[in-house]
Amino acid sequence: MIIVRFFFIRILLDFIFFSGIYIFILNRKHLLISLLRLEFIVLRLFFYLIIFLRFYKIELFFRIIFLTFRVCEGVMGLAILVSIVRSHGNDYFQVFRVSLC
Repeated sequence: MIIVRFFFIRILLDFIFFSGIYIFILNRKHLLISLLRLEFIVLRLFFYLIIFLRFYKIELFFRIIFLTFRVCEGVMGLAILVSIVRSHGNDYFQVFRVSLC
């Protein structure tokens, strides 16, 4: 019963990961959508980390470290988004020029 439940959880997490990558590749119009898709993909990695740590009975302190780095990365992405919106007026990828950024 536990193996069947783990199998369904793994299928769900794989679906989340691949759908996040698929939408990230196809929908590159807005920077905010791209950042949200990256957060979606890393959320799946966090779930895999929890399953891995519980399966091998390793201390769950690594979850806190991983979440701390994820929060710092998310704040940095939002700060970049705010600075781009203030300088360019929107978050469309079409208006960005490498020479101006």
